[in-house]
Amino acid sequence: MSTPTLAAPANLKFHPLRDSATMLRRNLKRMVRYPSMTVQLIGMPIIFLLLFVYVFGGTLGAGLGGGGGRADYVNYLAPGIILMTVTATVQGTTISVCMDMTEGIIARFRTMHIARVSVLTGHVIGSVIQAMISLAMVIGVALLVGFRPAAGVGGWLATAGFLVVVSFALVWLAVALGQVSKTVESASNVLMPLMLLPFIGSGFVPTDSMPAGLRWFAEYQPFTPIIETLRGLLMDKPLGHNGWLALGWCALIALGGYLWSKRLFNREYAG
Repeated sequence: MSTPTLAAPANLKFHPLRDSATMLRRNLKRMVRYPSMTVQLIGMPIIFLLLFVYVFGGTLGAGLGGGGGRADYVNYLAPGIILMTVTATVQGTTISVCMDMTEGIIARFRTMHIARVSVLTGHVIGSVIQAMISLAMVIGVALLVGFRPAAGVGGWLATAGFLVVVSFALVWLAVALGQVSKTVESASNVLMPLMLLPFIGSGFVPTDSMPAGLRWFAEYQPFTPIIETLRGLLMDKPLGHNGWLALGWCALIALGGYLWSKRLFNREYAG
């Protein structure tokens, strides 16, 4: 005796774009209803910005060479703080995905006639939008404390496009880490290494000032070319090989995060 199975009617088709837009609206509404999360995520980069500018800026600026002081250090520091803002935002993505996975909403979505890809796509696009809003606020604070970029309109447009690429790549990695996290507490800590990478790179001090072993790591880790590309775009300086290295790292992180996320989501779905 065979077991009867439920099958969707043949005339019911999936609509990935429509379903992704619905999931995006869900994530944006949650962001609006719980603004404390966004405030908390951008609070840390702003605190680090103010701390390093007003407490350490004079001393660290003098170490830049050329008679630099606090004003020069603000211009040096801002790209690292901008990248830290992106990593802080994607930390919220990891927490949101983990909450959906552990609270049963994903299981509920799986019983509905929606395109599976829309669940992850809604998180990714919503998080990139949240990252852009957070970046606008942090850059605004940086301008208030003395950040004076030399980029023109083209440079700002290139910076915005580059930040979208960086955010998109890190968000896919965050989505995968959110799925693999067993609890919200672990999800809130799993991205901590990404938060520390700007410190062990060119985000806060030049890599030339570091010991040999640490300097080697700082120069070859993925965040250093990303920070140097941001610094070049914002200060209207040549990018050199850092632009291609940064885009290559972003492509690698995005592809790896996407494939990992898809595999985790399908594995859970099969279970």
